[in-house]
Amino acid sequence: MTSSNPKQADRTAEASERRRAFAQVLANTFVANLTTSFLWFALVFWIYLETRNVLATSLLGGTYMLLLAVMGVPFGGLVDRWRKKSIMLGAQLVTAVAFAIAFALFLMLPTSAFTDIGSPAFWALGLLVLVGAVVESARGIALSTTVTLLVPAPERDKANGQVGIVNGLSFAVTSVFSGLAVGRLGMTWTFVIAVALTLLSLLHLWTVRIPEPQVVHADGAPQPVDFAMAWRIVIGVPGLVALIVFSAFNNLLGGVFMALMDPYGLTLVPVEVWGFIWGGVSFGFMIGGAWVAKFGLGTKPVRALLLANVVMWVIGIGFTIRENIWLTVVGILAWMAIMPVAEAAEQTVLQRVVPYEKQGRVFGFAQAIEVAASPISAFIVGPVAQFWLIPSLATADGKAAWGWLLGDGQARGIAAVFVIASVVGLAITLAALVSRPYRRLSDAYANAPVQPASGDSLGIAGVD
Repeated sequence: MTSSNPKQADRTAEASERRRAFAQVLANTFVANLTTSFLWFALVFWIYLETRNVLATSLLGGTYMLLLAVMGVPFGGLVDRWRKKSIMLGAQLVTAVAFAIAFALFLMLPTSAFTDIGSPAFWALGLLVLVGAVVESARGIALSTTVTLLVPAPERDKANGQVGIVNGLSFAVTSVFSGLAVGRLGMTWTFVIAVALTLLSLLHLWTVRIPEPQVVHADGAPQPVDFAMAWRIVIGVPGLVALIVFSAFNNLLGGVFMALMDPYGLTLVPVEVWGFIWGGVSFGFMIGGAWVAKFGLGTKPVRALLLANVVMWVIGIGFTIRENIWLTVVGILAWMAIMPVAEAAEQTVLQRVVPYEKQGRVFGFAQAIEVAASPISAFIVGPVAQFWLIPSLATADGKAAWGWLLGDGQARGIAAVFVIASVVGLAITLAALVSRPYRRLSDAYANAPVQPASGDSLGIAGVD
């Protein structure tokens, strides 16, 4: 027996422990995502059905994205400052408290108090659920850095694909049961289920052991909110600013779909059916995630990201061309199958070009910039669709002018918004494919040093 065998055995045991920890974190992420998505979907469904007001859902969606943007950098600083399990536990605890208070408020006041978008009760209920959902984004940032911590560099693109599978599965389950809960059980039992699942997720996470080192920060402990440092890190990587700006443009256009997709679907089918449809098409997330987990992204993830967006925008142009639920279902399924490819590509790039001890701030900064665009489009598109496009295309003149492209139906105004946004998105993506920043970031990825997964390699010690 050589002297190197004990060290090899230790490395093998450490790698096995990290694989088990990553699997447990993924399982808990599934439960946590299921909880927040379930209540969020249900609330949006219920409010639209009670009000039939596109403006109400777009304001809620825009507020959600605005809070994500505002909290991105603070959450990123916390992720770099504290152990990842502590961040996940704290986020889940806040979610549990917020959902419980929202439930209590719902029980105290009559239903009519929550159906007027100008009432304090509407915003109190919405904001409490939003707080619980937004705080979960800190888990997402922590999970992205945990991939770097626990997974060897050559396997991170596939690990990001596994994250996509988990997100898709939780989305599928909650989509089905949110519609059923609202349609069959009502919001009271929906709150009961959401609060119970949140507590179960918190208890399970408490038992998960992450072999997480105590990070020694090269530049000192990060400030609670440090936009300047995050910006310096980002501009230090050639082409990274362009990637974040590109994603921000995509989210600007994606806010259109966020604001109007549920109103569009609920115009075509009942809420229970729409919930089942979301559950079915959400398997697209798992299809895309499984593809990445199996085959990876190749040696050029930046190129994979842009090509995925080309496909997404082409789909966006076509899936509402006619008011046909099957066309919509196939289009959304294909769209969702592409999304995990784009998301895994961006995550893989950041995990390679950004030092591990600074990744929380960069992921948080990217989240802040990228999602800040969505509230703008959501707040604009809701009123534009509600007061202009929908009534305009419902008139005889509107149908005559646009019927050749969009067909005839109740939701043609919403369809027009989808087509316009997708055409703009396709043009931006094609321009990015031939741009200089794209080539610079691709070179930076190829030349970046590999970020190690082991605690010893990171110069840190200790476990949680």
